Amino acid sequence: MSQTPQSIAIVGAGIAGATAALGLRDAGFDVTLYSDKPRAALRDEVPPTGVAVLFGRSRDFDADIIEDLYSVGNTTGISTRLYSGEGDERARVLEFNPDYNYVSQSVDVRLRADDRIGRFLDRGGKFEVTTVDVEALDGIAAGHDATFVATGKGGLASLFDVDTERTHYDEPQRRLLQVTLQGVDHTGDAFAYRNRDGAQNAIFNLDAQNGEIYLGPFLHKDVGPTWSFIVFAKPDGAWASKFDAVDDAASARAALLEIFTEFFPEDAPAVEALQNIEADPFSWLKGAVTPTVRKPVATTRGGHVVAGLGDTVISVDPVAGQGAQGALIQASELVKAAKEHAGQPFTAEWLTEQFEKYWELRGRAAVEVTRLYLGDPDYATHLELSFPAAAVNADVASALFGLLSDPNPLLTLESRDDVLGFIGAVAGEPADDVLGRFEPAGTFSSAEKVGV
Repeated sequence: MSQTPQSIAIVGAGIAGATAALGLRDAGFDVTLYSDKPRAALRDEVPPTGVAVLFGRSRDFDADIIEDLYSVGNTTGISTRLYSGEGDERARVLEFNPDYNYVSQSVDVRLRADDRIGRFLDRGGKFEVTTVDVEALDGIAAGHDATFVATGKGGLASLFDVDTERTHYDEPQRRLLQVTLQGVDHTGDAFAYRNRDGAQNAIFNLDAQNGEIYLGPFLHKDVGPTWSFIVFAKPDGAWASKFDAVDDAASARAALLEIFTEFFPEDAPAVEALQNIEADPFSWLKGAVTPTVRKPVATTRGGHVVAGLGDTVISVDPVAGQGAQGALIQASELVKAAKEHAGQPFTAEWLTEQFEKYWELRGRAAVEVTRLYLGDPDYATHLELSFPAAAVNADVASALFGLLSDPNPLLTLESRDDVLGFIGAVAGEPADDVLGRFEPAGTFSSAEKVGV
């Protein structure tokens, strides 16, 4: 490295920006992190941007940046149920309850980012509070050896052209509602009827007509052990309209409970026992994401090269939990590459090369596994075969959710024969034998009233 450290600017102090800033500072660079809000406001005056579960493999990459600070919010499996139909025709189709064969972790993304910013500042990083639009970005890029954009605010995302060959949608595939609730400890029996042998599982409910709901143990930034829900509502389904009246934490909880009462009555008593976090009025979020892949490098009006990080360049629907994971993996790989590259120019060619390496390592697979869990028609055969097989064989179920940790095996499954071969290899017997044992679930175990 040259005697004078190269200067790096990172615009956006969310999880992607804070992680990259900490890693690059530790790698010896002179790093300035730009935010439109003070540090305290980032922690206490904004909602979390999703549940941000880290499923297994991403935690290994993250460990290259920062040690694991949390012991709450860990799960080792997931209880999955699929429902279909409406009214008298509504049926319980299947359920399975696999081990992940890894450990997932769900921690308030505001807490994760704040802990990283704190270490960054302790190690001599610079934090500037200012609004950065495209004009301001030009000035920042002119004054640094490299500039990374980890936010789309201020029109910054528009600098990065959409990659039409890698983008599959032009509108949101789900409307989203997230809410975090408290009142039942993780060690209690609120969801014991969904857990296997006392294990601490996350919960995933799927409704063929209306969408999906993820629920799991969560570490809230202030009150600790809580439960975080995220509802993925199909825009044309019955759930989406229930979001219209949501304008605060209380109405978010009410909409959530209404969905459970009507569509998942087996779980409703356990959900009803959970209450809003009064100390955190920002413990909820609603919105929608248009899954988009953008070109990784752009040029400012003054001709300065900037590169995108996280969902600035790869924005995915959160249904498969790939957003935060991808941001952390991209940041980790960038830090390693930058450390080796120190003292040399951060050219557009070099920055593009690093993104392409990340795309092959994780980005492409993350986009595809998200399409799988969205029920994209391109993956109809995969879903038709894998979910019934998972209901019959625990190893297949584990492999299916193993894709959330490492989605790359999905890229090898291009045909029906590939999927059948995958099922057979995982199950240790012919796929037809596995699928031949599938029978509809019929009934599901139910929650009892839980004391608050």
